[in-house]
Amino acid sequence: MKVIIVASKLGYQTQAFAEAALRLGLEPVLATDRCGSLNDPWRDHAFPLKFHRPAESAARLARLVPEAAGITAVGDKPALAAAHIARRLGLPFHPPKAVEAAGNKYLARQAFRKAGLPVPAYFRVPLLSEPARACSRASFPCVLKPLGLSGSRGVIRANSPAEFLAAFGRIRRLLDSPEILRGRDPSLGYIQVEDYVPGREFALEGLVSGGILRTLAIFDKPDPLEGPFFEESIYLTPSREPVAAQAAMSEAIQRAVTALGLTHGPVHAELRVNEQGPWVLEVAARPIGGLCARVLRFHGGASLEEVILKHALQPDDAAPALELSAAGVMMIPIPCDGIYENCFGAGAARATPGIETIEITARHGQVYKRLPEGGSYLGFIFARGAHTPEVEASLRRAHAHLDFRFAATLPVFPPLVPKP
Repeated sequence: MKVIIVASKLGYQTQAFAEAALRLGLEPVLATDRCGSLNDPWRDHAFPLKFHRPAESAARLARLVPEAAGITAVGDKPALAAAHIARRLGLPFHPPKAVEAAGNKYLARQAFRKAGLPVPAYFRVPLLSEPARACSRASFPCVLKPLGLSGSRGVIRANSPAEFLAAFGRIRRLLDSPEILRGRDPSLGYIQVEDYVPGREFALEGLVSGGILRTLAIFDKPDPLEGPFFEESIYLTPSREPVAAQAAMSEAIQRAVTALGLTHGPVHAELRVNEQGPWVLEVAARPIGGLCARVLRFHGGASLEEVILKHALQPDDAAPALELSAAGVMMIPIPCDGIYENCFGAGAARATPGIETIEITARHGQVYKRLPEGGSYLGFIFARGAHTPEVEASLRRAHAHLDFRFAATLPVFPPLVPKP
């Protein structure tokens, strides 16, 4: 039985999903964003897709793999491609328009407002518009967000007109970089400006069946995310919030799922909670990113990837419950811009009580940048314990042992042309 896994060739989870499929006795069919002119450069037999042309890619893949029994996706752009493929093949998945809205901050805000969800004041402006004119429309504090980037990349808080203008210019330079331009995403021609929403931040992992959300886990984010940048680091589950507060979060995400039109598949949601209740920040039509899925372990030892694949094939089957132990993951932040050289102290970090494993994913010689320009982490620390507070303490103690070394990057200047 074949299952299509649509993923970026650079995604951490691609291999995890392929291995999960094999454990379930399935034949994984990988479809990734790569050049179709090359003869399987990664030797994974993946089908090449063009994520910037999802409908065209879907038509081609549907002809090549007409007998697939299910489909899932890893990442925002892969999710849109998967939605088009699923529609072509008649497989259960979120509709393309719903996935498009979920991945676009402006369309999502419109849907949430129409559904009566709490939404901060917001507007969008073209990237090439006059920053001062956009600034005159803003209230402070506010947050500037590039429409098409995932997570916290490019997201900057501004407390004054001067900070607004600086943030606008910084986002404009980021979106003008060759790396971003290669994505050919028209939504990146806009910046969204929103009133800043104070509060504690949480994440929710869930599965949607027939438009109904089943909450798999709610994650506490213990570090304050108040800006000027919003770097996520620690996720902890089970949440320490009261049962009623967690129920309110799940209800808010259900309303957001309905507003977007998401119907079948994984969702990863971010929200803030203050004295006014939950505020939905975003609902992505994909599972939690990176290696973070490892933090979730279900009864019987099933991984999140296995649960998602089973859901893709058997929509009516109930997902198993999580194991009762507390768990957490730290996405190791980048301490400075530079060329990664080495990491010291990993042995002591791994020996920290409560630590399950540490994965250093940084590659020697690769350039890393902090937020808001950067979009990656140096690795992941995983911990388990009887209670959430002790898991958090284990993560922080282990991270304190790690010493990352970077070499400085040299600026590149255009060649000097002698005057005639």
